[in-house]
Amino acid sequence: MTFSTFDYAGYDEPVDERAEQRALIALSMVPGVGPGRIRALLARFGSAGAALATSRTALATVPGLGPQTAAAIAGFDGAADVEDQMRRAERAGATLVPSWAPGFPRPLRQIYDPPTFLWLRGDLLEQDEKAIAIVGTRRATDYGRRLAHEFAAELAGRGFTIVSGLAYGIDAAAHRGALEAGGRSLAVFGSGVDNIYPARNAALAQAMIEQGALLSEYPLGAKPDAPNFPRRNRLVSGLALGTLVVEAHETGGALITARLALEQNREVFAVPGSLHSKASAGCHRLIQQGAKLVLGVKDILEELGFAEEDRAATPAPPPPDLGPIEQKLYDALDAEPIQIDALCTRTDLDSSTALVYLLSLEFKGLVRQMAGKQFFRTR
Repeated sequence: MTFSTFDYAGYDEPVDERAEQRALIALSMVPGVGPGRIRALLARFGSAGAALATSRTALATVPGLGPQTAAAIAGFDGAADVEDQMRRAERAGATLVPSWAPGFPRPLRQIYDPPTFLWLRGDLLEQDEKAIAIVGTRRATDYGRRLAHEFAAELAGRGFTIVSGLAYGIDAAAHRGALEAGGRSLAVFGSGVDNIYPARNAALAQAMIEQGALLSEYPLGAKPDAPNFPRRNRLVSGLALGTLVVEAHETGGALITARLALEQNREVFAVPGSLHSKASAGCHRLIQQGAKLVLGVKDILEELGFAEEDRAATPAPPPPDLGPIEQKLYDALDAEPIQIDALCTRTDLDSSTALVYLLSLEFKGLVRQMAGKQFFRTR
């Protein structure tokens, strides 16, 4: 049997870890008992198990609890539901990480209303404290997806973990950018960590389990209900040193995450876009309100105090040796996408030849293709 020592209000008796996990899950299932009340119970009684075993009268003396909630805790009869959570966890390979455990993210302990525990699939490492959240609209443009991917890849290459919410659009592009650069990424769910949402991103989620983690404070099996996501967003921003908003409409979850980051005393960055793009209207509003306007990763590093460290880093290797036609195409491209016909005019190549050599450049990681046969250089 494994035991852990919990430290609440001087309480330091050994506690059966497995039994304490069950008790903690049970408390979280009692209507009206959220993280704040669980913390109050732990502070008074020393453990979740002790709180569940306490009389209704004693429970009612806990500040902020009240007789109705005390009665609900004392009369808890959801043992079958608790066991269902344990079985789901075993099937999903999920781990429960209490807020006092060594593996719990330290930055989340510093926010207002931290979760009492997290369900985790994957691994959290100490290096994940050097993290940036990248968020934005689900209805992203090619411009937004590309920038989210590029920012995430470059930040991951500098040792940052990328945090987001696995949604379509900016979130997914940021996760992919980090993973493709060989870095780490964390996804915070508004559902149970065994309930991948959206389902189309299941392969991306699996890659994150291997190069990061999936996190949620919601029960295993929980559905992605709309009210869960604004609350989820406080964890996205809370895990990071700062939040980068790449594209955002004038309303939406990305702006909620930015506001929460400010409330948590974390930095907020925003990428400008076209004045005519509704997808960038939220970013422009954030910049008006004082968010740091970001034109490149350097702006983020300077604001967070990593500029000196970055200057000392090893410079990126030069492009590999290229053949004459590859070199001509590479020289004709830049960071702005160009359509294949315009590129062929610029290089005096026919489209069939250009596409063959552009594919070769893609395999070498020097060029990427966007919708509509548009190409740009990655470095």
